[in-house]
Amino acid sequence: MAEDRNRRRFTDPRAAAEAAFRAATSPKPEAPPQQAAPRTATPPGTRETVSLRLDSAVLAHFQKDGPGWQDRINAALKTLIPAAQD
Repeated sequence: MAEDRNRRRFTDPRAAAEAAFRAATSPKPEAPPQQAAPRTATPPGTRETVSLRLDSAVLAHFQKDGPGWQDRINAALKTLIPAAQD
């Protein structure tokens, strides 16, 4: 075994240079074009879940009339934005 480790590898410098030249000049395979992730179309009027911090008095005002308080807050906020009125 010691004999195997002591063997020298003789390489041909010309063959090594030609192999390096071939590797550097050969055309590289093109990577497939990256495609953007498909966007899902959101229908108009879709609502998003958000976290919103409100004063307790504001929240109490909209909750006093019972269920639907989130819709009432949404309607009140829409009146502030002219473009958002449907």
